[in-house]
Order: sequence, then C-alpha cells, then structure tokens
Amino acid sequence: MSNLIGRNSEISQLKSLYNSNKSQFVAVYGRRRVGKTFLIDEALKGKITFRHAGLSPVDESGKFNMLKDQLKHFYNSLLLHGVKKKKCPASWQEAFFMLEQHLRSIDDGSRQVVFIDELPWMDTARSGFVTALEGYWNSWACHRSNLMLVVCGSATSWMQDNLINNHGGLYGRITYEIKLSPFTLAECEAFYKSAQVRFSRYDIVQSYMMVGGIPFYLGYFDHTLSLSQNINKLFFEKNARLRGEYDRLFSSVFSNPDEMKSIIEMLSTRRSGYTRAELVSSLKLKPGGAVTKALNSLIASDFIVKYVPHGYNERSARYKLVDPLCLFYLRYVKGNAELNPEFWTHNELTQSVISWRGFAFEELCLGHIKQIKAALGIAGVLSTQSAWSLRGSDDVEGSQIDLLIKRADNVVNMCEMKFYNDDFTVTKSYDRTLVRRENALAQSLKRHTTIHPTLITTYGLKHNEYSGNFVSVVTMDDLFRE
Repeated sequence: MSNLIGRNSEISQLKSLYNSNKSQFVAVYGRRRVGKTFLIDEALKGKITFRHAGLSPVDESGKFNMLKDQLKHFYNSLLLHGVKKKKCPASWQEAFFMLEQHLRSIDDGSRQVVFIDELPWMDTARSGFVTALEGYWNSWACHRSNLMLVVCGSATSWMQDNLINNHGGLYGRITYEIKLSPFTLAECEAFYKSAQVRFSRYDIVQSYMMVGGIPFYLGYFDHTLSLSQNINKLFFEKNARLRGEYDRLFSSVFSNPDEMKSIIEMLSTRRSGYTRAELVSSLKLKPGGAVTKALNSLIASDFIVKYVPHGYNERSARYKLVDPLCLFYLRYVKGNAELNPEFWTHNELTQSVISWRGFAFEELCLGHIKQIKAALGIAGVLSTQSAWSLRGSDDVEGSQIDLLIKRADNVVNMCEMKFYNDDFTVTKSYDRTLVRRENALAQSLKRHTTIHPTLITTYGLKHNEYSGNFVSVVTMDDLFRE
C-alpha cells in the first residue's frame, strides 16, 4: 500500500467491503486516468479471483470493437483464469454463465472477488450486455455471501445511468459506489516527492494548471528536468506523450466524441461559460433531451460544471469548462501542427502566458474551496459558492467577481485571485477597482450582509496604504492543506 498516494478512505472502505460476510456489488468510476484501476489493484492486491477489462470501443485503425470482439476477449480472460477450452460464448448471457460455472468450480468458501474494468466499453450496440449483467447478479451472484463484484468505468454517465441510477433489474443493487476525484495539490506534492521530482510549490501549482491532479499524467514528469522542460516534452516535442490525449479522452469515453468536443471547444472561448440556450444557438444543436444528456455526461466526467451566477435563477445557469488539460491544450496546442519543441521555455515569460496563468489560477482556486474555507477559519460554516457579474452600461461600469463565498453567518467573502511571483501589491488604480466592485456587489445583497474582501494569492500581500482593504489573505501554502 506504500505506492498509493492518498485514497485512504477509499482503501478503508474497499477493505471493509471485502471483509464483510455478504455479497457486494461495488461501482468505481471517475475521469479517465484518475487512478481507478490502480486503486483497486492496490486495495485488493492478491485477492482478485477473476479480472477482465473491456476492449476500447475504437481501436487505432478506427474500427469499432463490437459484440463479437468483446465476447472473444472475455472468453480469453476466462481461459487465462483456468477455464477449460470450450466454444466461445455467442452472447453475454452465455459468457456470464461460463463465469458462474468457473466460480462454482473453484469455490472453497473463501472470498471471491470479480473485477471487471472499463465495464461501459463492453456494452456495445444491441449487445444485451446490461440485461445479461442483471441476470448474472440477480439470479446468482447476489445470493453468494462470499462474492464481491467490483466494476469500474471512465464513462461516468454510463456508470450512473446504467448501474447507480438504474430503474430496471439493477435498481438498488449497487451496495457501494466510489467516485474517484483528481488529486488535490497536497496529494500532487506527495506524488512528486515519492517520484523524486523536485518541484517547488510554485511549480506544482503551475503543473496543476496544465494537467490537473491526474496521477497518470503526473507520472510522466521527469525528475531530471525543470517544469518548463517537462511541459515541452509532454506537449510540444515530436510524438509528445500528451499531444494526442485530448482526442483519446473523448473517443474512449463518449459514443459521440465529435459532438462532445464541439461543446468543450465552444466553452473554452468564454471563461464565464455559456447558458444552454447560447450553446444550442451557437453550435446549431437540436434543442431537447440529447443536449441535456450531453451536458450532464460532461458534468459527470468532471470536464465541465454547471453553476448559477449570484442574483440569477436556474434558467440562467451557465456551463463552464474546468478541466485543466482541455483548457491548456485548446489554448496552446490544438491547431499548431508545427509547434516549436521548446515552445514553453521560449514563451513562459510572454504576456499571453502571464495572462493565462492568472485565469488558470482562478480555476485552480475554485477547485480548492475546502482548503480556502479552512484557511479562512470557516470550514464549519454553511456556505455556497458562485460567480457574479454586473453588465456595464452608459452610466454604470461593468464588474465581475469569479468567486463569492456566501456564508450562513451573513458574511460574503468577495475573493480576488492573483497568481504572482512575489507578494502582491495593491496599487492605487487596483484599489479603486476593488472599491467599485465592493460597492456594486453591495447593491445586490441584503442590507444585513457584510462583505469581506479576500485576497487569494501565491505568496502574500505587500503592506502599503491600500492593502488594508483586504480583510483576509489566503496564500498558496494554504491551498496545500490536506
């Protein structure tokens, strides 16, 4: 277990489920490359009786792996686990019956763990896979007190729709679910340390803004290279490892990858996001359930979020792209066929990259609200988070605040997020902007609400005649809290 960073609660729960004296049906899901398979392998090391992984729905030549291929692959897994050679199953019902017979033949009363990885890939068109899985669990597996079925998938919406929220034969059958989230900054720091990658926290924050807290990507960082050299190697050199990851992300998880990418690429053009109606109009999508399903699938897979800006109702909800790798790729890699292999080293001090860091840092902060609240001493206070904007006019200058923490104790933290390579200095002009934003926000709040201007920055606040307007300061180190 020493190789596993974080995931303590997930490991504890998997162990507890393994040691129970009843049948268990466990669903583990989360974004591609987040470490689902590694978690199960480590938590249940030496305890897996039968394992199988579905074939990717599309191979490198573009061919779809349909029912026949999936069944043959499952049959090969059975053979590898000691099943005597028979005729390859012609249906999933036959395949699961063969698995049942195998487990019966080796049952000595001890715990049996069946681990099926990338389960959604096995559900090809008109395959009857879900019905066969229902039959396997309901007619046999659920009655075996020593059986633990663990299924895993990156297609989060499929896992939710067909297993966790199933309204058919698998309704209520999942005994435990684990949604595995990306690493926090603290977990990234621990990962780099275990891999002997010597990055400062300033560099770890920047790496997070490019690839997020995805363990698989973190494992690519070379301990002999600087951060900028690593980014060149991962994105900009010939045959860079993460150059094609953007396309793989969508082709491996969604049945309609081009449509999903069109939504993602539209969302990447506006930091505050778009309403559903705006997306339908701009992309010329057919309004209806298909759009809702696509957006919900992207939310479930942690690529986008849905939020309601302060002062608006649900009908004005916005969808916003938050996946760091997608944001970085679409800004600097996509469409640049002849990239300089040292692009990042040559451009990291340009105004374009400096501006990008500021926006990316804001997104990082929005993903670490728990740590920000702890630093403010309000971890136990009920709160909601939202953005706020005021449209400008001839008489009123527009304002935008990307993070408001609205608290149950009648305080609103108006957060300003600044990525800076030194203590942040409040200038006279910035102070005027801050005061204007606070006054404009006050007009939209109830009279008994107090506004606390809050600075979230890398190293801290330089004290001068204007710095006193910030009530609280949260630093980069605070974001590394557990």
